Amino acid sequence: MKKSALFMLIFSLLLVIGVLQACGNSKASGNDVLKTVRLDYAYYSPTSLVLKKFGWLEEEFKKDDVKVEWTLSQGSNKALEFLTSNSIDFGSAAGAASLITKSKEVPIQNVYVLSQPEWTALVSLDNSIKSINDLKGKKVAATYGTDPYIFLLRALNEEGLSEKDIKFVNLQHNDGYQALVKGDVAAWAGLDPIMATAEQEANAKLFYRNTEFNTYNFLNVREDFEKAYPEAVEKVIKSYEEARKWIITHPDEAAEIISKEAKIDLNTAKIQLERTNFDQPIPGEQQVTALNAAGEVLQKAKVIKSNVDVEKTTNNLVEPSFAKKIIK
Repeated sequence: MKKSALFMLIFSLLLVIGVLQACGNSKASGNDVLKTVRLDYAYYSPTSLVLKKFGWLEEEFKKDDVKVEWTLSQGSNKALEFLTSNSIDFGSAAGAASLITKSKEVPIQNVYVLSQPEWTALVSLDNSIKSINDLKGKKVAATYGTDPYIFLLRALNEEGLSEKDIKFVNLQHNDGYQALVKGDVAAWAGLDPIMATAEQEANAKLFYRNTEFNTYNFLNVREDFEKAYPEAVEKVIKSYEEARKWIITHPDEAAEIISKEAKIDLNTAKIQLERTNFDQPIPGEQQVTALNAAGEVLQKAKVIKSNVDVEKTTNNLVEPSFAKKIIK
């Protein structure tokens, strides 16, 4: 090969590499045109169901020719898996579950509080199970990495017990309920609306409740999306705000939407809503305090590594600036 031809080949390769690097950097700097916003919806997140039902987000992005894609999350663990794998841009998950994911250096931030639900409690059909201490040596179901699982750990810790004192069975939420009904487990750390269904259909008893151990329902966003498309983040929060306010003023209609989407009894949907507070949409000190308390127990249980600075991780997770700008 002649030197001139070799020079041209090398020059061409360098030019291609330069173009590729420029393209890669343009996304990080927000120069790429946003084409699609990807979100999850979940039966444990009434706000997401209402927003998806009415299409307000689609209307918000229509003028920018941006499509909206929805993905069903069966639990916080799934929502966080989707965020981690870059399958969605926004995901609804429990605060403590989000903290676990953040502690693994997954770049997500909580930009909005969807609700403060009492969505989990310890549930049993066995009349002999009346307290936490009655769970010693018994099989207890929960979905690992979700608020019900964390709730179970904190409840055990309250009585000086740990996961080692029970026989933990890792099952997705609905499978845990089915295992309870079949008698395969003595108790289940439930999640609404399935938990409310268990009360209505199986006469299940919530033998341990503690609203302080229920962490908030967070709307998390991938940090690369947040940095590249801050205006899109604001539009998503604005639309979620519309859904939140609508639920507060239309609780009966909201229950009907939950009932239809989750395919549950209307009374069950109403129970779920009655246990959910929609009054604190801006993330802040209350969420930080709740997460630090949960993080302490999670670190003790070795769910979060001992070398993780929980307070620093929590502060890096909770980002109120977007919500403060939108919500007056």
